[in-house]
Amino acid sequence: MSLTVAILGRPNVGKSTLFNRLAGKRLAIVDDTPGVTRDRRIAPGRIGDLDIQIVDTAGFEDVHDDSLEARMREQTDRAVEQADVAVFLIDARAGITPLDNHFAQWIRTQDIPVILMANKCEGKAGEPGLYESYGLGLGDPIPFSAEHGEGMADLYQALLPYAEDQIEDDPENTDLDLDSEPDDEEFKGPIQMAIVGRPNVGKSTLINRLIGEDRLLTGPEAGITRDSIAVEWSQNGRNIKLVDTAGLRRKSKIQDKVEGLSAMDSHRAIQYAQIVVLVLDGNMMLEKQDLTIARQVIEEGRVLMIAINKWDIVKNRKQALQNLNDRLQTSLPQVRGIPIVTLSALTGKSTDKLIPIAFDIFEVWNKRVPTGRLNQWLEMMTERHPPPMSSGRRIRIRYMTQAKTRPPTFVVFSSKGNDLPEAYRRYLINGIREDFDLPGVPIRLHVRKGINPYVES
Repeated sequence: MSLTVAILGRPNVGKSTLFNRLAGKRLAIVDDTPGVTRDRRIAPGRIGDLDIQIVDTAGFEDVHDDSLEARMREQTDRAVEQADVAVFLIDARAGITPLDNHFAQWIRTQDIPVILMANKCEGKAGEPGLYESYGLGLGDPIPFSAEHGEGMADLYQALLPYAEDQIEDDPENTDLDLDSEPDDEEFKGPIQMAIVGRPNVGKSTLINRLIGEDRLLTGPEAGITRDSIAVEWSQNGRNIKLVDTAGLRRKSKIQDKVEGLSAMDSHRAIQYAQIVVLVLDGNMMLEKQDLTIARQVIEEGRVLMIAINKWDIVKNRKQALQNLNDRLQTSLPQVRGIPIVTLSALTGKSTDKLIPIAFDIFEVWNKRVPTGRLNQWLEMMTERHPPPMSSGRRIRIRYMTQAKTRPPTFVVFSSKGNDLPEAYRRYLINGIREDFDLPGVPIRLHVRKGINPYVES
């Protein structure tokens, strides 16, 4: 059982920088602009030989109304409730502010041990703030530099007593567990499912509805989500990592630097996902930016699903679905049979259909076609529609095999290599999709010059 450490502090004191350093990778967006982080971000981390669970939080704001800042504050409160120890960060170069004092008074009322850290202490500029921080009444501060990694050894020593308590209190920490053999069953990692779309289509609301709790920050404001937040979840015995992403707008409309960083983070989430759910607004379906996102998903070879949100307020549903299918046929002909789910994240209607369909399409994405069947099929296809002529001679296709799955990738060996026209490649891809039941997933076909390895020359 790892130690859960919540990183707290007012905006722009370096919480996300510390989070990234402990995680060992750049997970959270870091910028000089205050208030970049809004949601809780959780990731495994390590300091020395200690494995910890770290929680990055939004900058502390003393707000208790219906505003976005108040909802961010609620997320911070939940982080403290679920953590074993809090790391309270102050900016030593800026000194102690009234908000630092207010936050310190609040954290002392919470039933959680606190480690006080004075960040940005590299050089002498942070010394006055370091000495001021003694007045917060949270014990001796640790001089630290999250950007340069100075003070990590002191942080390790401060966390060590709480980590030892976790080990002693863990009821599963027995000699039997330590000596047990690993299961013989093959380990299956979580399916990573990225939820993407334009701003304010209901991505965060959909994830909250799926997992049954208000884990992610939501509201009527567009562009609330900035970081890509991963949420571990389990459904029907399978582990899923749901990744909430920032809304994607056209590059020409992105003016803010932070929004640009958020967009890059969302694109990375697509690259690392296995399944990508494109969420559309039921009243504004498949606009130009939606198609741009869909094409990126297909180019990356990921499973693409479409979730039409706010379906409960769509008036002419039959016409809306017809328009969507027509647009998909025209604009994304390379992937036929993309799964479409109509739902309402706000009311929960039909959201239970999303995951079973995702599991089904995931199995298709992993499907392998036996080489024997594939070549019998290839012979039938070439007899039905022979390959065209090239340089006065007919192209001969000799052999075909599936090179890999995820996505299904096939290699054709022909007498002329890459001279096989694009139209004939599409003919083969469409045939593979239809005859081997591979709807809705990208199919890749590579053409090589070669001979059948089973035929002696």
